[in-house]
Amino acid sequence: MPIIPVILSGGSGTRLWPLSRDSKPKQFLNFGSEHSLIQETALRCQSEIFDPRPIFVCAESHRFLIAEDLLNIGVSADILLEPARRNSCAAITAGCLCAIARNPEAIVLVLAADHQIPDIAAFSKAVSQATKDADTGHLITFGIQPTKPATGYGYILPGGQISNHDCYKVEKFVEKPDQKTAEKYIQDGYLWNSGNFLFKAQSFIDEMMILAPEILKAVQEAHQKAESDLDFLRLEKDAFERSPSISVDYAIMEQTKKAAVFTVDYQWSDVGSWEAVWEVSNKSDAGNVVIGDAEIVDGRNNIVHSVGKLTTLVGIDDVAVITTSDAVLVTSKSQAENVKKLVTNLQDNGRVEANEALKIFRPWGNYERLDMDDQYQVKRIVVTPGGVLSLQKHRLRSEHWVVVSGNPEVTIDDDVRTLEPNQSVYVPLGAVHRLANHGKEPVVLIEVQTGDYLGEDDIIRLEDVYNRNSDS
Repeated sequence: MPIIPVILSGGSGTRLWPLSRDSKPKQFLNFGSEHSLIQETALRCQSEIFDPRPIFVCAESHRFLIAEDLLNIGVSADILLEPARRNSCAAITAGCLCAIARNPEAIVLVLAADHQIPDIAAFSKAVSQATKDADTGHLITFGIQPTKPATGYGYILPGGQISNHDCYKVEKFVEKPDQKTAEKYIQDGYLWNSGNFLFKAQSFIDEMMILAPEILKAVQEAHQKAESDLDFLRLEKDAFERSPSISVDYAIMEQTKKAAVFTVDYQWSDVGSWEAVWEVSNKSDAGNVVIGDAEIVDGRNNIVHSVGKLTTLVGIDDVAVITTSDAVLVTSKSQAENVKKLVTNLQDNGRVEANEALKIFRPWGNYERLDMDDQYQVKRIVVTPGGVLSLQKHRLRSEHWVVVSGNPEVTIDDDVRTLEPNQSVYVPLGAVHRLANHGKEPVVLIEVQTGDYLGEDDIIRLEDVYNRNSDS
C-alpha cells in the first residue's frame, strides 16, 4: 500500500528574514537549487513507495503559491486550507482525516515543507524500512544522527530497540539546549528531532481520542464541513478555530506510549537560520557563500545574499549580510537564531517590512511597490498569461495605468479595450475596472495610485475568478 505524504506548509520562516516573510516564506524560496524547498519536498516523495498525490496542509494566504509551485513540477495534490494557525497537531490531524477518507488503512508520512534532504534514495530507503513498525501501530519520528552539538534543534533519547534494528522506543524528548547541554546530549547518544513522522493515520487519530480529544473534535467538524474551492479544500473556519493551538510533540508524541524513533544518518537540515543556509551551500575556498550580486575582500566564512543591488564586505568574518530592496540584515552567524526576536520587535513596532516584501504575489501575477507617500503610490504590475484581476472598484483612490509591455485587456465601467505598449488609461475613483492578459507574454505596467487612502483593503470585489473574498 503506497504511503501518503502529508506535507505541512504553515510556517512563516521568520529566522530567514528579510528574504523570508509571511507574504512568501522560506518554503517557497530556493537555496542553491533550481527548485523551492516545497518543490524539493514534493519531488522527494515521488518514488514508487509513495502515493503520487500528496496531501498539503497550508495557510489560506499561501494557497496560490503552493498551487503554482506544484504546477511547475507537474505534481497533483489535495490541498487543505487552514482558516487559522493552530500549530502542527491540528494540521496533522486534518491531513490524517483526509488520508483516511482516501484509504482507511492509510500510512502517512508527515513532512515539513521547508526541510532539505539531498539524498533522496537514502530518504526513501529509511521510510520504507520504518514502515514495518508503523504498520504495527507505532508513531514513528525520524531521529537524525548529530554531526555537531547544535542548539537550534530539539533532541530525542532512544530507549529499547523495537523489531526493526534502527527503530527504538522514545526514552525522552528534550527542548533546544544551550551549547554545554548540547555537547552532553551528543555524548549520551541523543538524536536530533527532525519533526517528521510516519504512522498509520488511524493510529494517530486513536491517540488523539485519548490525549487530545478537544483538538480532534474541532478538526473533525472542520473537515466534515469543509467546502471545495477551485482546487482547494477549505476547512470550516468556526470549528477549526475552536481547536487549541499546540504542537504535535507536546500534545501527542511526549504523552503517548506508542512513540518510536527511527535513526537515520542522511544529511538533513531544517534550513532554520542563515547559518544553516551557509552550512548547506557551496562555498568558496575562503568559506564564503555568495548568492546574488556581492563581492567579498579579505573575509572568511561569510554568507551574503543580495537581491537587486551590489553588496560588499571588506575584512569581515563569520557574518550573514542579507540585502533586499527594502531591508538589510547584518548579523554574526552565531547569532542568526535571534533573527526571529528581531522580527517580533519589528512587528511590535508596526513595521510592515516584518511581514510583507515590496513584491507581493497574487494568483494572476505579482506587483512591486516602487515608491509611495501619504497620497500617492507607484507599483510595477506583472500579469502572467491567462491572468485576470478581479472586477473591482475603490472608494478612496483613483489609478493611472501605463503599459510597458504586453497587450492587456482593460475594463473601465462599460468600456472594454486592448492597450498597446506606451499607451495609458485613467481609472477614476469609484469606476468598476479590471485587467486581463489573454496573450502569450506577460503584461507589465506601471500603476500610479492617488487618493486619501492607498491600502490593499480599499478593494470592493464584484467578480473574481479565484474566489477571493479578501485582499489576498
